[in-house]
Amino acid sequence: MAYNFSPFKQKLKETEDWLKREFSNIRTGRANPAILDSVKVEAYGSDMPISQLANVSVEDARSLRITPWDMSLAKAIEKGIGTSDLGLSVTLDDKGVRVAFPELTSERRAGFIKIAKQKLEDARVTLRSEREKVLKDIDSKEKDGGMSEDEKFRLKAELQKMLDESGRVLEGALAKKEKEITE
Repeated sequence: MAYNFSPFKQKLKETEDWLKREFSNIRTGRANPAILDSVKVEAYGSDMPISQLANVSVEDARSLRITPWDMSLAKAIEKGIGTSDLGLSVTLDDKGVRVAFPELTSERRAGFIKIAKQKLEDARVTLRSEREKVLKDIDSKEKDGGMSEDEKFRLKAELQKMLDESGRVLEGALAKKEKEITE
């Protein structure tokens, strides 16, 4: 009897994608437009993401250029980034908004690495809880006579193999992010 691992594989993929999104929001010394994804700006009577109000481009290694489609929103964008607690320097000029990424101190780098490791641990906890659900399901199917004991152990080994592979992907993402932060 073949066991359906599709929901588990889907959850692995979702967790990997979630971690990558979380890592993209952790600031490094380089200018990265993804860091502004979480910033909301009050415009047209509601809070909106910057990507819906302006073009965001990398000006140089340490700065971004935000060009609002409606220049009357430039001040609101400046305010939104300033209050976002991302540690970015924001200036308003005639072309729009310039966001500068200050040099990271060693304490700030260590703090960002700590945050990244916590996000990795959150992802691991999610994967472990999903594994437990599948293990309980396999055990109950075996008890109900739906599979042999050998089949149960083979499925558990297959499950662990998928979990280990996903763990390696998550570890690789952390190593890449740590490298970005420390450079």
